[in-house]
Amino acid sequence: MKKFPLLLMILGCLAVVACNSDGDDDDSKDYWSKYRKWREENTEWFKVKRDSLAADGTQYFQTVSPAWNPSAQILIHYHNDRSLTQGNLSPYLTSTAAVRYIGRLCTGEPFDSSYLLTANGPAIALLSPQNSVQGMAIALMDMRVGDTCTVVMPYELAYGGQMKGSILPYSALEFEVGMVDIPYYEIPE
Repeated sequence: MKKFPLLLMILGCLAVVACNSDGDDDDSKDYWSKYRKWREENTEWFKVKRDSLAADGTQYFQTVSPAWNPSAQILIHYHNDRSLTQGNLSPYLTSTAAVRYIGRLCTGEPFDSSYLLTANGPAIALLSPQNSVQGMAIALMDMRVGDTCTVVMPYELAYGGQMKGSILPYSALEFEVGMVDIPYYEIPE
C-alpha cells in the first residue's frame, strides 16, 4: 500500500517532464544537421590550408601523422630553423610542456590564449599531450623545446561534434605555439 503513492508520485513527475518537453531537445542534439554549413566551411578551410604554398612554391605546411594513428593528420609550419633545435627534448604523451599559444577558429577569431596567464611565467601554460585534444597532442609530441609553429587541425582531431565553450561543433582549429620547456619529462616504461 505504501508503495502505491510513491509510484503515483514518480509517474506524475514523469508526466510533467514529458509535457514540458517542447521537442527542441532532439533538434539541438542533432548537431550534424544543424551545423552542416559550418562543418563544410571548416572542412574546406582545412583543405585550403593543406594545399597552400609558400612564396617559393613549396608546400607551406607539412602533414604530420603519428605512428600510433597514421590516419590522423595535422598541418604544421615551423617558424624557426629546426636544425637549431635538433637534439632538444620533445615531450612524451605523459610529459608536461610549458608553452605559449593562441588558438583561433577558421574565421581568425581567437578563442583561447596563454598570453593572459602568469602563474607559470609570463604567458606560459602547462599542457600535457595526454590531456589535450588529439591534434594538439600530435603537435606537441612533434615539437622540440625552442620550436615555434603554426598548427592546423581538422575538426575530427579537435573537439569533433562537441560544443566546447565558444567553439562550435565541427570547428577546425589553428594554433600558434611556442614550446618553452618541458618541466615534467616522463620517460615511458
